Amino acid sequence: MFRSINVTSRIFERQIRTPAPGTSVHCARRFYENIVPSFTVYDIECPDHSFRKFTDDGQYLISFSRNHQDLIVYRPMWLSFSCKEEDCCRHDLPPKAKRFESFFTQLYSVTLASCNELICKDFFLSMEGNQFGLFATSTAQIHDAPTTGRAIQGVPFIEKITFHLLRLEDGVVLDEKVFHNDFINLAHNMGVFLYDDLLAIVSLRYQTIHILQVRDLGNLVDVRTIGSFCREDDELFLISNSQSLATSERSRLNPFPGNQVGNGHNQVNQDDSFLSGIKQRLLSFIFQGMWNEETDQAMSLKKKFFFHFQDYVDLIIWKVQFLDRHHLLIKFGSVDGGVSRNVDHHPAFFAVYNMETTEVVAFYQNSAEELYFLFEKFCDHFHATSRNSLHMNFISSHSNNVYALEQLRSIKNKGGSFSQFVKKMMASLPFGCQSQSPSPYFDQSLFRYDEKLISATDRHRQSTDHPIKFISRRPPYTLKFKIKPGPEAGTIDGRTKRISSFLFHPFLPLALSIQQTLFLQPSVVNIHFRR
Repeated sequence: MFRSINVTSRIFERQIRTPAPGTSVHCARRFYENIVPSFTVYDIECPDHSFRKFTDDGQYLISFSRNHQDLIVYRPMWLSFSCKEEDCCRHDLPPKAKRFESFFTQLYSVTLASCNELICKDFFLSMEGNQFGLFATSTAQIHDAPTTGRAIQGVPFIEKITFHLLRLEDGVVLDEKVFHNDFINLAHNMGVFLYDDLLAIVSLRYQTIHILQVRDLGNLVDVRTIGSFCREDDELFLISNSQSLATSERSRLNPFPGNQVGNGHNQVNQDDSFLSGIKQRLLSFIFQGMWNEETDQAMSLKKKFFFHFQDYVDLIIWKVQFLDRHHLLIKFGSVDGGVSRNVDHHPAFFAVYNMETTEVVAFYQNSAEELYFLFEKFCDHFHATSRNSLHMNFISSHSNNVYALEQLRSIKNKGGSFSQFVKKMMASLPFGCQSQSPSPYFDQSLFRYDEKLISATDRHRQSTDHPIKFISRRPPYTLKFKIKPGPEAGTIDGRTKRISSFLFHPFLPLALSIQQTLFLQPSVVNIHFRR
């Protein structure tokens, strides 16, 4: 739409020209080429907190105390000061610009953790409309856990995990959901996924998917559990069936009603040899697929199904995400891969599960080319963002951005095994919930930057003393701004390992870069903004 890169010309051109249908938001986002966080305040004076992220509406900055006991919420505000000189832009900023309070005002501080619990600093989800926030606290992880009931051997357990539903406006805790002697992967929201008002929580230890609903009044309501049973009345059916079998067995052994022989089992034995409901659905789908695809069914079943039967039985649920309100994408793998940080070398499988019909409708190995081509063409569908989320719908991916697609294809064409490339791409599925920043400065149709140093994905990066450059995608490809973490003069000790994290506001030219070392030294926080 815009022919000039001058902001005044662009504003005038916007008044006299109408963008093509469906492109108005994209045209408006091009103004960010002129409005960038080009000024940096280094090593700002700020509280010693662990800063988590901005909410998607930009109204709140979430942070936690260093002792992992308290939640502190800030509201962003713009730096304001008076200048009596004629050309204020050439003068240094006032001393108050070096203070964190000049950019953020504290709304409240709430103690979430109690007794021996700690806040999980890598976990936070904001609900629809950013009215509520979901936080988690837990006790210490125990690795040598005894296996009881249907617990999976080799999976650690946490004595108590508590999810807190909090109203972000005033910090009031509205509801809590507690799990005892369980294991839920809370790092980077891996074990929890939110879609609209539905919440999926994966219990790795007991292989159960808990589906909850967040009500408008701030209540967490159990909807269903998927694991040992798939339907609400499965357990009742098995109990009644076991009772009828026990009654018929007593009648066969004792035809005289007056004599009592033994006590019947009126409950389903949880330690029996029955597979879980979700595992039976999965095996049935695999069996039917192999039966239908071959002409010689008996030979096919012997080679493919029965030979690998125990491998399928030993699969456990790793991660889950919503594809829509009725379908789940479930990632299966080995026990070692479920608790390991590096899962690239472990075999994995993906299943699409319909919660309403309790059927598995698709099943793929992580090396399946069919799944990769779906991922390449329809990547946005795997993110499953809310329909009403304005900013989250414009995150760059290789299915909506030609530059991201070119980058993906260049990696694919570098050589090596295509099967290994597919496994590497599939390792990111299912996507972490709310794990990407919607900031327009990560829009790859506007800016080019080194994704090894910074990206929209919420992850720590290896820090560097060199500034990270954001270059315009439009000719003449000029440098628009730089982001430099750490002290302005760099660090003296180059041997110390440093990591950096970046928090970008979803729509303002405002960002925080946080550099920290591994020896619990105070973090260096820089604020980048448009002066």
